[in-house]
Amino acid sequence: MSRKNGKGERLLVGASAWFRDLVRAFEIVWEFLKGFHKLRNVGTCVTVFGSARFKEGEKYYDLARDVGQKLAENGYAVMTGGGPGVMEAANRGAYDVGGLSIGCNIILPHEQHLNPYTNINLSFNFFFIRKVMLVKYSKAFILMPGGFGTLDEMFETLTLIQTQTIKNFPVIAVGSDYWKELAPFVEKSLVKHGTIDREDLDLVTVTDDLDEVIEIIAACD
Repeated sequence: MSRKNGKGERLLVGASAWFRDLVRAFEIVWEFLKGFHKLRNVGTCVTVFGSARFKEGEKYYDLARDVGQKLAENGYAVMTGGGPGVMEAANRGAYDVGGLSIGCNIILPHEQHLNPYTNINLSFNFFFIRKVMLVKYSKAFILMPGGFGTLDEMFETLTLIQTQTIKNFPVIAVGSDYWKELAPFVEKSLVKHGTIDREDLDLVTVTDDLDEVIEIIAACD
């Protein structure tokens, strides 16, 4: 009798796990469909990546706001991760001059909330779905100073370009004093050991000139 109960319990646990996975699969599909539907008509869009931790009045917040404004004034929709900090600043810059401002927020317990400077906004439970949206609808990517999340977004985007999974869109790092140590590290470690090719260094342009940012993006129109 105990053996039968034990076996039944194991079957019940297996069925329960399978049902949870099935529910999770439907949640993932629903988030994809929601994103595809809401972003389907955003037009020519540029995604700005950057930290949630910079505050208004700080150097990189103000720079990101200028970036968002410059993009909007030149006819580009501005998409960010929808949160505070650099994301808020870029959305705010676009929003303030009447540009299309898009936020793809991630639901986190403590750190992230949706900023108020968006015309279109979505919230996601899954990081990987959010990243698909940030990449799928953009023709260029701007990297503002940020932490692990920004580096993750940077290297995943570069991997997609390197492997020709997506087109060779411009990837532009703004804030040269922040990014200046990255190229030497990549060259002295990754290139030196052959884990990337030397020409892969050309996948990222570092500049503080916002007119140059627009020129680089416009050249790919």
